[in-house]
Amino acid sequence: MLKAAVYGKGGIGKSTVTANLAAAFARMGKKVIQIGCDPKADSTINLLHGEGVTPVMNFLREHDREPEKLEEIVKEGFGGVLCIETGGPTPGLGCAGRGIVTTFSLLEELELFEICKPDVVLYDVLGDVVCGGFAAPIRENYASHILIVTSGEKMALYAADNIYNAVKNFADRAYAEVFGLVLNRRNVEREEEKVREFAFSHALEIVADIPRSDEIIHWEDRNRTIVEAAEDSPVSREFFLLAEKLLAAEKKKGEDAK
Repeated sequence: MLKAAVYGKGGIGKSTVTANLAAAFARMGKKVIQIGCDPKADSTINLLHGEGVTPVMNFLREHDREPEKLEEIVKEGFGGVLCIETGGPTPGLGCAGRGIVTTFSLLEELELFEICKPDVVLYDVLGDVVCGGFAAPIRENYASHILIVTSGEKMALYAADNIYNAVKNFADRAYAEVFGLVLNRRNVEREEEKVREFAFSHALEIVADIPRSDEIIHWEDRNRTIVEAAEDSPVSREFFLLAEKLLAAEKKKGEDAK
């Protein structure tokens, strides 16, 4: 099972990258689960064509009980992708990171992976502050590959550095590793140069280069991923190539473990 977590600064395009990656895996015939780990609970909205799934934390507040079956907090989206959102606390109250920990615990109790038997699990994680629950995919063996989404903007690279260091802190425990950077272009000055310098200084590879595209925005305005709506687009091809790289890395990891 390939388990990857997508991190990055808020607003950098993590959900766009994750949802299109999920759609690419689905088009490749893989059974996919996408778990949105952000209080906004909008990670899977385009896979669900605008009809969101009930976030786990919302369910707990509204029903005053834990979900008894997966169908209460899981919804099937494009290509059979199973969509889950952790949600967060009532605004101004509680810890958003705790929502992630609570959700992961509930999914274990409900035997999500045993029942659904996914080929790929993707976590879309807010990366401005990598602490507590937001670090769970890194340190609790939920994910084995970390993707860091960044642009050439100063604060995006600052967040990328924080995420890299958070992963590095767990390196001696055989937890998740950074697979590489996803350059989600914003067309800022010297963007490619800045990101390549960052990649070099951190010994990382730029594993995907997503162009600034009105086509992505066009389809997201219609609650679709570009991979679903325009499979043959050059932009979509970038997501397919990234999916292929991740599958190849997971296959090699399995062979090395034998």
